[in-house]
Amino acid sequence: MPGDSAKSRLLQELRIERDAEEQGERGWRGWRLALLIIVGCLVAAGVGAWLLLQAPHFEVDSAVAVAPSGGSVGATAILQATGYVTARREATVSAQITGALTSVLIEEGEHVKAGQVLAQLDDSAQKASLAQAQAALAAARALLVQFQAQLEQARRDNQRNQDLIERKLVSQQALETSQTQVATLSAQVESQRRQVELADATLRGAQVQLDYTTVRAPFTGVIIAKAAQAGEIVSPISAGGGFTRTGVGTIVDMDSLEIEVDVNEAYINRVQPGQPAQAVLDAYPDWTIPAHVIAIIPTADRSKATVKVRIGLEQKDPRILPDMGVRVSFLEQSAAGGAGRPDSAGRMAGAAPAAAPKGVLVPVSAIVERDGHSVVFAIDGAHARARPVSPGQNIGDLRLVEGIEAGTHLVRTPPAPMNDGAAIVVSKQ
Repeated sequence: MPGDSAKSRLLQELRIERDAEEQGERGWRGWRLALLIIVGCLVAAGVGAWLLLQAPHFEVDSAVAVAPSGGSVGATAILQATGYVTARREATVSAQITGALTSVLIEEGEHVKAGQVLAQLDDSAQKASLAQAQAALAAARALLVQFQAQLEQARRDNQRNQDLIERKLVSQQALETSQTQVATLSAQVESQRRQVELADATLRGAQVQLDYTTVRAPFTGVIIAKAAQAGEIVSPISAGGGFTRTGVGTIVDMDSLEIEVDVNEAYINRVQPGQPAQAVLDAYPDWTIPAHVIAIIPTADRSKATVKVRIGLEQKDPRILPDMGVRVSFLEQSAAGGAGRPDSAGRMAGAAPAAAPKGVLVPVSAIVERDGHSVVFAIDGAHARARPVSPGQNIGDLRLVEGIEAGTHLVRTPPAPMNDGAAIVVSKQ
């Protein structure tokens, strides 16, 4: 019947709409689930990052394990100390007058010779003063010539008057007048000579001021710092800052490099001037440099209970740079009690070469106990890694250990809570 077919079509249409509605609802539930999962992941990541940032870390100082050299321990080495390479001749070069730099002719690392031009200041005012002084000197000399000519004429006139007075041809007054003229012009000539000397001194002063506009190297060395640029004002009396510089650059005489170490005052009696020694740079732990004691500085550091000792290097090398860390081994004196120096291999003359012991030297404070074993903590980026070691003999504030390699950077004094993998921040090299 027509009415039944119409109802069937209506029911069919209603069923299709209900299915579409159910599909839409299921799709919306899926999107909500995916959104919740994404939000949950972000929250978990944020919590993890926050926990990571809140994780404890230790601020530590570092030390370097150094390889002992033959004769640096045992019967030959009697003391070890740490210090730095220093330069006895180091200068910040500046101009002697205030002025604007027109050119700076140096760069870091450049070798310069004594007297070499390093920078140039604006010299227009000095050149003008020099030209003025030259003109003043020329004028003074010309006036001196004039006075000298007048004096010569006055002397001739006076001589004629003396001849004529004997023949009664001139009066006595005329003779006295010519004599006075000679005396007056003689005084003027002498005064003008002093004016010429003054003008000459003024000229030399102007030349000196002009020379001050050229900055030269005081000695042969290497530029380690460039402190100013062209266009800046340099002044030797300025406090620095802004556009005013107190210096142009810093120069170091590399031939004057030596070592300064701090020796514990309890062991200073083992050190004598001229005593042989050996130095090992932290940057090159496998390189032993022959050295000797220059002097013991006669004062002690009350806060550190140390005495500073100057050490001279027997060898010069481009690898040795100012402010490098270094460890020095003080060797025994010769059997005769003299203060002989080491030979080319760094050994005492007449002494049998000693074999280098096994292991490396580390600060005593770097060795700690963990789970009944002796360990040191090696610095691995931002973490400390426990390394088991076998401790040996003590040498001053160092100890010979086996189990790590020379050149390994260590935590100098590990805190009690530190364990393997602990987060660290190195505050001092």
